[in-house]
Amino acid sequence: MLLPITPDLDLALAKWREWLVGEKRAAAHTVEAYQSDIAHFLNFIADYRGHKTKLADLAALSLTDFRAWLAQSAHENIGAASRARALAGVRNFFRWLDRTGRLHNPAIDLLRAPKTPKRLPRPLSEDNAQEVVALAKNVPHEEWIGLRDQALFTLLYAAGLRISEALSLCHRDLAQPDRIVVTGKGNKQRSVPLLPIVQETLATYIAACPFLASAKDPVFIGARGEVLNPGVAQRQLRKLRRDLNLPETVTPHALRHSFATHLLASGADLRSLQELLGHSSLSTTQLYTRIESIQLAQTYRAAHPRAKAR
Repeated sequence: MLLPITPDLDLALAKWREWLVGEKRAAAHTVEAYQSDIAHFLNFIADYRGHKTKLADLAALSLTDFRAWLAQSAHENIGAASRARALAGVRNFFRWLDRTGRLHNPAIDLLRAPKTPKRLPRPLSEDNAQEVVALAKNVPHEEWIGLRDQALFTLLYAAGLRISEALSLCHRDLAQPDRIVVTGKGNKQRSVPLLPIVQETLATYIAACPFLASAKDPVFIGARGEVLNPGVAQRQLRKLRRDLNLPETVTPHALRHSFATHLLASGADLRSLQELLGHSSLSTTQLYTRIESIQLAQTYRAAHPRAKAR
């Protein structure tokens, strides 16, 4: 998309993207989202100021200018979470411009992000999670693809991986039989232990896979031998969800939520759970304690004799 900007700003945007990909090693969807958010912002600024935006113009933007952009986004019915993400992308660009000596704008750091309600994760019950994992291999027509799906969903539920983390695994990450090296958000690596059942389902899938693989090749691949697209995994789980009559909240990420919730219910401490999940902040992990409290209250109301009295 052609932006209403001058060549100096266009060059800065290209260099920023190179930094995101090359040095920051941001995920592809993060880079794409940031670029989309910056484009929306720059289109607004050009329309707001009535001329093409040059690099020096960004240094002169006031807090009122930034607030006007967020207000316009709200007027366009862009949700609070999307506006907060967009602000994060714009802030990232401005901070990079500052660090590289291109410009300084203190107003961007005074801008408050839109408040977003923290939605509680929606885990599966233990029985439903076990059903999903056990029956995943029955959905596809080809046996090896069914074994792939079973290995993937087992890994998400039994090791708590994000689907992007699982799909980025290469065979060299499986060098140790009882644990894997996972690269998470912010390119942070963590070592995750593997239960015997996970080791078994992975080994069964790899043995059945018809494509030869080197250490650098992805573990989870599509029908033509390319790295598995997350949309394919999501589609497979949707089919399984319909077969089992499960709610729409049952997604690959819900298996990760289930891992955390079920571990916490079984006595795992928050710090250990934080390490396993790869959360940078303990407050993110603490959301799962609220789920446990809600479930405990529901069980109490359903089971206590006085709750049943009429």
